[in-house]
Amino acid sequence: MPPSDHGHEEPVIRDKRKIDPETGQVREQPPADGQVRQPQQEAAAPATGPAGEQPQEPQEDELAAQLAERTADLQRLQAEYVNYRRRVERDRVAVREQAVAATLTELLPVLDDIGRAREHGELTGGFAKVAESLESVLTKLGLSSFGQKGDPFDPTIHEALMHSYSSEVTEPTAVEVLQPGYRMGDRVLRPARVAVAEPGEDAPAASDDDQEN
Repeated sequence: MPPSDHGHEEPVIRDKRKIDPETGQVREQPPADGQVRQPQQEAAAPATGPAGEQPQEPQEDELAAQLAERTADLQRLQAEYVNYRRRVERDRVAVREQAVAATLTELLPVLDDIGRAREHGELTGGFAKVAESLESVLTKLGLSSFGQKGDPFDPTIHEALMHSYSSEVTEPTAVEVLQPGYRMGDRVLRPARVAVAEPGEDAPAASDDDQEN
């Protein structure tokens, strides 16, 4: 309280009314501790884009890029696995076919013996049943014979062991089958060994001595 001119302190009257009677505005209340308060800064409102949309944060862009990268890696890995399974299956089938073809090739001489015995009427009794069972099993494994008299000569499946000329043919023709050929599916295990005749006048085959002279 400030001292007066007569040495006495004059009373201090504080107007604590919240409404200013003259302006009608709300007065700012001083802090109770007597310290001056700093005006509080208004919280900055988040920036908004067009139509009030929130802008995408950089972290969301990074997460989206990582997700796309991981998805691409997963798709590439799945494609590699599918290709691997196909290669394994293809190799497995190829190995099996090679093993079966090798076994059938070893049995071809046995089939030749059975064929000769059948031609001479020696394939009878229990031996005939065994031969028929063997031929049935080999057929189930894909073995088939080829080579018939009168077939056009094809060097990819025929092996010419004899050669002659004949007026009865119009193209190189297998006139005799000396040994049948065998195939497994599309694979030729042994070509058919045949005697071949070409169009021309019948003439005896030239001997080695005639060719030298």
